[in-house]
Amino acid sequence: MNTTTPRVFIAATRQNDGKTTTSLGLIAALQKHFPRIGYIKPVGQRFVEIEEQKIDEDSVLMDSVYQLNCPLVDMSPIAVEPAFTRKYLQSANNEALVKKIQNSFDRVSWEKDFVLCEGSGHAGVGSVFDLSNAQVAKTLGCKVIIVSQGGIGKPIDEVCLNQALFEKEGVEIIGVIINKVHVEKIPEITRFVRSGLKRKGLDLLGVLPHEQLLSNPTVDLIREELRAELLNQPPTLDTLVEDVVVGAMGAQNAMQFFKRGTLLITPGDREDILLAAGATTAPNSDEKMAGIVLTGGLRPSDSVLKALQTLPIPVLLAKADSYQVASKVHNLTVKTRPTDAKKIALIRDIVARHINVKKIIDAL
Repeated sequence: MNTTTPRVFIAATRQNDGKTTTSLGLIAALQKHFPRIGYIKPVGQRFVEIEEQKIDEDSVLMDSVYQLNCPLVDMSPIAVEPAFTRKYLQSANNEALVKKIQNSFDRVSWEKDFVLCEGSGHAGVGSVFDLSNAQVAKTLGCKVIIVSQGGIGKPIDEVCLNQALFEKEGVEIIGVIINKVHVEKIPEITRFVRSGLKRKGLDLLGVLPHEQLLSNPTVDLIREELRAELLNQPPTLDTLVEDVVVGAMGAQNAMQFFKRGTLLITPGDREDILLAAGATTAPNSDEKMAGIVLTGGLRPSDSVLKALQTLPIPVLLAKADSYQVASKVHNLTVKTRPTDAKKIALIRDIVARHINVKKIIDAL
């Protein structure tokens, strides 16, 4: 296996701590020093099917954004399907899986100046089939960066827990990145976390600010999550949802909530609210709502439906009731997608400004 190309492994203390956000921004920052960068997510858990191959969503994202010129199938060598763990426990084939990861790394790193490897959660994820993040990092000869969420005590506690498993595998940790910190708290958290990590022999590489934009889902992501039917043909489905309101009041009272970026959730038979929403939605206004979700599988009358179909915002029809829809939207895990141009630009900017990339390069 290739042992000469510089590489780094991005791990985290938990899922959804910001590995992909960090990876996405770091590739842009590292390209200033290493023009040809490869990417691999050795073990993926969220995947899409492309040409009958199961490819991790994050690999698709990196390939779409950066055109890294790596074989897509090698950027995502192992996709953990629902029955993957059961099959492995019945007939372990660790040697074959390790070989597959190593061969994919060789192809991803071919003629590259640097390779970024992204993990799939905390250090122990994958242990059940003998491919924990710590074991994979060791297999690929990577040094590790750990990403954790904002705070002081909790991230240090969780980093130490992960540190133990990486050190058990003989994997060196370059440092730690703290993510999702409110801007006004960055100086204080930076000071105390740096001091706390230093006591554990670890370095703080940066503190990333919390950006609400990165947590806002698009209407299209909500449509996919709800498996909702699109009832009209708006100019775009990539509008960001900034607020959610459940239309359970009279139309007159509901109108105050018809603001920019709002997603209106209301039963499909509340025609008074739907007509009021339609009447206040100007086609060329920058202040129009993000979209409307009709719930309960209830279609409005033909005349109201016809009016809704002319709206410049997405109108969705979901089978679930309003409470279920609102709960799903609230609990939605928002992942950056290739079409999220504003988010991607913001991620590049905050990583460039808040992470010490030189320190990472020097450590390698």
